[in-house]
Formats: sequence, structure tokens, C-alpha cells
Amino acid sequence: MRIAEKSFFLTQALFTLTNRALTVSSFSPTIISLAARPLPLSATARLATNAETMTGSSSFSDIANFIDSTNASYERLHRDFELQFWGTKMALSGASYSTAELMRTKGEMEAFLADEAKLKKTRELLESVPADSDHAKTLKMLERTFGCYIMESEEAKALRSEATKIEGQLESARNTLSLGATIDGKFEEMSSVGLRNKVRVDPDEKVRKACYEGLSKIGDFVTENGFVELVKVRNRMAKALGYIDFYDYKVTNAEGFGKAALFGILGTLEQGTRPIMEKARELFASEKGGANALEPWNQSFLMAGDVTRRMDPYFPFERSVEQWGRSFAAMNISYRGATMDLDLLDRKGKYSNGFCHWPQPAWVKPDGSWQPSTTHFTSLADPSAIGSGYTGLTTLMHEAGHAAHFANIEMPSPLFSQERSPTSVAYAELQSMFLDSLVGDADWMARYAVSREGEVIPWDLIADQIKATHPYKVFALRAMLAVPYFEKALYEMVEEDVTAESIKALADKVEKDIQGGLSPRPLLSVPHILSDEASCYYHGYVLAEMGVHQTREFFMARDGFISDNPKVGPTITQAYWKPGNSEPFLSLVETLTGAPLTGQSWVNELEQSIQDVLKEEKVKYEAKQAECADDSSPEDIDLDMRIRIVDGDDVLADTAEEGSFLATCKVFEEYVQKRFAKKE
Repeated sequence: MRIAEKSFFLTQALFTLTNRALTVSSFSPTIISLAARPLPLSATARLATNAETMTGSSSFSDIANFIDSTNASYERLHRDFELQFWGTKMALSGASYSTAELMRTKGEMEAFLADEAKLKKTRELLESVPADSDHAKTLKMLERTFGCYIMESEEAKALRSEATKIEGQLESARNTLSLGATIDGKFEEMSSVGLRNKVRVDPDEKVRKACYEGLSKIGDFVTENGFVELVKVRNRMAKALGYIDFYDYKVTNAEGFGKAALFGILGTLEQGTRPIMEKARELFASEKGGANALEPWNQSFLMAGDVTRRMDPYFPFERSVEQWGRSFAAMNISYRGATMDLDLLDRKGKYSNGFCHWPQPAWVKPDGSWQPSTTHFTSLADPSAIGSGYTGLTTLMHEAGHAAHFANIEMPSPLFSQERSPTSVAYAELQSMFLDSLVGDADWMARYAVSREGEVIPWDLIADQIKATHPYKVFALRAMLAVPYFEKALYEMVEEDVTAESIKALADKVEKDIQGGLSPRPLLSVPHILSDEASCYYHGYVLAEMGVHQTREFFMARDGFISDNPKVGPTITQAYWKPGNSEPFLSLVETLTGAPLTGQSWVNELEQSIQDVLKEEKVKYEAKQAECADDSSPEDIDLDMRIRIVDGDDVLADTAEEGSFLATCKVFEEYVQKRFAKKE
């Protein structure tokens, strides 16, 4: 059955939609910190106020004990699961990590969240507290959270267990898949990240095509190793609960509104940008040598492959941690005592996508003290590969943005600061995508894109990048749209029609329809579609990107700049980060920017002429250069956190050992330089 308590979020979303139109034409147990920090007395004073105004039969102590017990139990179960998630995804060697343990701990956590007695007790207690009290806010969040997981159908519960088992088997098989490409008659093993990178930058079309074909084999593998059955079981489960299909189930739980409302938003963006995409493809073919330029293994390289190679020296990956730290510190972003493990380098057996998880959520404890977060995040950099420095740094900025967001959620329960339902996907991704967008700004590059020899990236190279990529930025938008449209169509298929061949044919059809042709990144190689947590998730990136452009427009109008703007951190901390999942995504964006979420800011950028972009970016670049000439970099930076840079089981650098953030960065820099030194 659908969850009645979702009505507030659904009403809010539909109100926004109907009153305006889119106008577009994770963790190591040795580092889990249990330290608590005192907060201002106002935090505990509010609890006293709650006690004085309590009504009904339940006493203040009954309510506090229930909330405290729920928080403590969830915190433990969440941590146990996240330890397994990290260990299995990172292919750690410890005997305690296994797919079986991952499934067990996940099942225990979800069983706790699906306890109907807890939902009943929560509703009873809600009747005893003032609607505007802190306890009411926490209880309402618990009500929403339990409602996302409770399955009133025994059939659905059994199907959920079956889906979890199939997913675990598929993931284990995927982790052992030997990927690569046959080049000059010899098979060369590469990860999916390595294959995608060669498709982008290798000058030999035969090599690019071989690597694209290597990526395409992921689809063959997953459809032959359980994905077909997984799709069927997921759909049966969702329908047993009264949802239209699995996509409707996932989006309703995560965003608070259903599939129809979601694709009402996405459909307007899709229709509005289709003419831009068609025009861009025609221009691309005419400028790049004909229809062959649009082949999936040629498109990325011909768009920016040469520029990427020329920019590569200005993005040495070994300095990416330092550049991230300096950039965030300049924006006054704090991690509030967090502990963080960073696993940044690609290696065999490692999960093939960047992510950020929290075994210890940040929250305000009952005594008013602060519980800092513990974070694990990963990227897949290969410092020896051309272009890896830029993509690795962008991923680092993205995941570090997630970490900053969840380190600053200041609410009275860890359930406000966990990344699963009812936390909005779009809300979570907005924070990280806003911060990784800075890497493409000319003024950001003027300070942080610096070669090993100390040379700043020249304006002429940035201008060449703009000329090469700006007319075709719509390709990225359409590629993002393709994933939710594929999953929508996938879960709308009649069950008997779901086969390996039909799924692969559907993926090709959606790529051609949404992107105008086969995609440089085949849809079935996108790892999100396999995982329960990330399946039917990708729409969040699209909604978030809409929010990114609208948020950037807000800062530019208010302050005139974003890079190194000391007002950015405090502003987004207060408006976006502190509330956690207590407020709906659409409301948060409107509260900060002063306008309902639309795609107009995004489309405005796509429609901007190259001449106007060059003019604006050059002004920003020159202003930043002048600013850099007048100041010097600080001797150290303080993000208020401990970081450990790891590579699987090995600890490469640790601020607790090295004594400072920059000293840790230096150790990592030297490690990478030594490990990936070019052999003469």
C-alpha cells in the first residue's frame, strides 16, 4: 500500500509543478569516532521546553527513551552494514568482509526500519507532543522513514529477500568480471574507468572502438548473470505493495512524489532540449568530418580529446587532495570534526564507480553534544592515464561535497543524516554536483589548475576548451536523461517480455531516442542500475543539475563569484546542509534561490553563445590571476577533520600521523609520483 504520510511531500511537489511551468524551449572500525562535542545551551534548553509543554498520556521520559533507543539501535545497525558495504565494495582482504555478511547486515538494518510496532509507537507518541516541538520533528521523520520500509504484504517481504539474494550474487559475479579490450591482437585488461578514459582520449580510432566494445560487454555479462530475474522480482515486489512498478516505488520513497510527477518534470526538460540536441549533432557532424564523428567511440574524443591531452599537465592527480582542501577552505567549508577515509586509486576488484557513505552519521545527541561523522569515499583515478587528473579531481570534489554536506547535518537523530529513503536523491546530489562544477570555471582553474612545474593553465587553453565543448554541452544533459528513461521503460515492460535480448535492445533504443545515437557510455555499463540503493536513482542527478545551475545563478547574482567565495560555505551549510532530510528538496532550493526549481538556468547556459561565454570567463580568469598575484597560499589549512588516504588495506597517509593536512597531502603526492613514475 502507498504511504499516506507522503502526502505532504507530494502536495508540495505538485503545488510547485502546477503553479509554474518549466520554461525549457563508507568503513574501517579503527577510525570510527565516538567523540562528542558540546553545542550551545540552546540545544538542551529546547529539550526542557519540550518537557514543559508535553501533553497527553505519554511522559517526556517515555518519548525521550523511545527516540534515544531508536537512535542508538539504528546507529549500530547502520554502522555494521556500512562496514560490510565498504569492505566488499573495496575488495578488502579481511575475513570479516563477505557478500553473505553484507546481505545479513543489510537485512537486519532494513528489518529494524520495517518494524511495524515502531511505526505504531511513533504515531502514538506524535499525538502527545506539540506539533512545533523538536520531539515532534524527530517523530515525524521516524514516521516517514519507517513508512518507506514497512511492507504490509508477506509476498512483498519474500520478494524483497529474493531480490537481495539475486543482487548479491550478481554483484559477486560482476566483481570477478575480467574487463578489457583486444588491441593489436592482444587482450589488455582494464577497468570500466580505464576503458571509458581511453574512449575519451586515445588518438587511435581502432583502440577507441575496441575499448567501447569492451564496455558494451558489461551489458552481455549482467543480462546473463541475474539482472533479468532481478528486474522481474523487483517489479513483483513493488506491485505487491500497490505501486505501479519498481521505479514508482523507488522514487516515491526517495523524493516523496511518484513516477508520473517525476517524468512530468523530466519530460518538459527532455522536450525543451531535444531541438538543441538535434542541432548540436548536425553541427558536430559538419565540423568533425561527417556521420562517422557521431559513432560512440569517436564522439567524446573528437569533441575534446586533443584539448584534454593539452590540459592534462595542469591537473596532476597527486596534488588533487591539496587542491580540493585549499578550494573548500577558501569557501569556509568545515567538516566539523569528521573522520574520513579516501580510497582514490583504481585497482582490480574495486567497485567501478565513485561513492561516499557514512558508517557514523553526524547528529546532535540528547545532551546537546555533537557527534561528528565518519566518512568513506572513493574515486577511481589512474594517474598514468591522460585525462585522469581532471576526472579524478572532479570526482574528488564531488564526493568531498557529499562528505561536507552530511558532516554538517545538525538534527537530533542519525536518521536525519543517512543517505537512504526518505533522503531525497536530488537533494544529496545537488550538494556534490554544485561543488564539483567549480572545476570547470575559468577563475577556479586560474588558481588551482597548476602544473608540476608551477605553471598556471593559460587562458588560451581554457578558451580552446570552451570552443570545443560549449556547443555540445547538451550531450551531457541528454546522457543523464537517458538513464532514468531507460529504467522507466525497463520496469514498464511486461514480465514475459523481459529477456537478456530485449533489455539490450531497449538500452540501444533509448540511447538512440534520447541521445540521438548510441552512447559513448553504454547504458548497461552504468553501475547504478544493478544496485538496490542506486537503481532508479539517476533522475536525482538530473534534478540536482537543475538545482546546481539555479544555485550558481543565485550566488552570481548575489556575490558576483563562487570560486574562493568565503560566503559560500556558511550559506549552503545553513540553507541546504543543516536540515538534513527534514525538508523536501524542492522547498530547500526555493528557499535559498527565491524561485521554484526549473530547468531554465540550465537551458540559459546551453543557449549562450560561445562569444558571450568566452567574454565572461576571461573576465573571471583575469580577475583571479590578479587576486593570486596579491596574496599567498596559507602554510596550512584547517577543514576540521582527520583524513586517512588509503589504497584498499594499505594506509598511505594520515593527518593524525603526519601532523597536518598539507603534510598528509605531501606524503600522498610523493607516493603517487613514485608509484606511477614513467619508466624511461
